[in-house]
Amino acid sequence: MSFTAQVKDELSRIEPTTRMAELAQLSALVRVCGTMSFHGSGRYSIRIATETGAVARTVIKLTHRVFDLETSLTVRRSVLHKTRNYLIEMPEQDRLANDLTSLGILVPGHGIALGVPEGLLKTREARCAFVRGAFMAGGFIADPRGDFHLEIAVTGEEFARGLADVISTLGASVRINRRRGAYALYLKSFDDVLCLLRVMGAQRMARVVEVARARKSVKNDVNRRVNAEVANQARSSSAAVAQLELIDRADELVGISHLPPAVREFCTARREHPELSLAALGETFDPPASKSAMYHRLLRLEQIVGDEGASEKN
Repeated sequence: MSFTAQVKDELSRIEPTTRMAELAQLSALVRVCGTMSFHGSGRYSIRIATETGAVARTVIKLTHRVFDLETSLTVRRSVLHKTRNYLIEMPEQDRLANDLTSLGILVPGHGIALGVPEGLLKTREARCAFVRGAFMAGGFIADPRGDFHLEIAVTGEEFARGLADVISTLGASVRINRRRGAYALYLKSFDDVLCLLRVMGAQRMARVVEVARARKSVKNDVNRRVNAEVANQARSSSAAVAQLELIDRADELVGISHLPPAVREFCTARREHPELSLAALGETFDPPASKSAMYHRLLRLEQIVGDEGASEKN
């Protein structure tokens, strides 16, 4: 089961506690994934198609509970995609037009409402239920182990902007992107995705997202530390190679035995421990020498080689 399906399954088990919230959730479900047909004056029918069983169950449950409308359910299986498709039909019936008006989908004398049903969204619970219905009908959320991304696909610019405003009142920041005549409301930040999951009621899946972020943070921190250590080792190795070349040149020009004692000690130690950094190399001395002391010995060695090399040319 995909992460999106798991979220929708949890959302389908939430029971709105007020009639207003029930109307708001059903309104969003019908509006986002439903198709309405006109059969003459005041006569309509509704078809709702979804590939998610949890969405189909919720539509039927709310429809029967709130309006007691006649509905039919057809389950089809796609041979090509090996998935099920659920088709819910509300045939033409006497009460349907009034019920669609109650859902804020129809406006008497004006036809289909273009925006969100503001009359149903006066309470926070109703707004949460409306967003929950919209996500169940047209939402997608990426597996948080990969990325933080949540979006809701809807039709109609006015409806998209109205839904974005509703989401904003609940504390999440949302953007709108037009796609082939439709609109996608999307959230990319961890905080916004987590906020929306919580306001919709997906508390269990919100905890899954939090755990995924914590693991990702630990993994990123480990990777940063490893990369830093590898970079430090690479720099130390390059520096050690250069120092060994310098020592070989000093041996050729002067002879290690003729170098000042401190510099000679440095050369001997470096040849014995080519893998160590300057600081670690100083720890091998008795008594130990600081990194600064080691660096000064290296500078003296560079100066000796430079002077001897210049004398050789002359």
